[in-house]
Amino acid sequence: MQTVRQLLQAKSNRVWSIAPTATVFAALELMATQNIGAVLVIEGEKIVGIFTERDYARKVILKGKTSKVATVGELMTPDVLYVSPDDTLDNCMALMTGKRARHLPVLENGKLVGLISIGDVVKAVISDREIMIRELERYITGGHSSL
Repeated sequence: MQTVRQLLQAKSNRVWSIAPTATVFAALELMATQNIGAVLVIEGEKIVGIFTERDYARKVILKGKTSKVATVGELMTPDVLYVSPDDTLDNCMALMTGKRARHLPVLENGKLVGLISIGDVVKAVISDREIMIRELERYITGGHSSL
């Protein structure tokens, strides 16, 4: 089973962030420009939350706000789940599914080293399973296998 570290090596480690004092509109512009579904909310060097498309969709109107006036800090999710580079993707998938989270920051020794999405995890897990199936098929049919 792949680890988060292996997944991060295969994708960009670029993590987009925004300050809690930024407007929701600024966060949405950043997310649209970078084609991403979430940004970490960072104050100084500390992660204080995560702002996602879901936060926008569910909170702006319900709280009587507008995106050009409301701040990210008002609408972000403050309780951020984290994983380490040594966690397995199966563990990440279980955490994401159980907690209904679509994004997980990756911390190593307290330092942010990446951000993974449920899409990243699902794609990697499916790839692992496909490789295993091909190896098992080769084994069953008498071909050479690395199993």
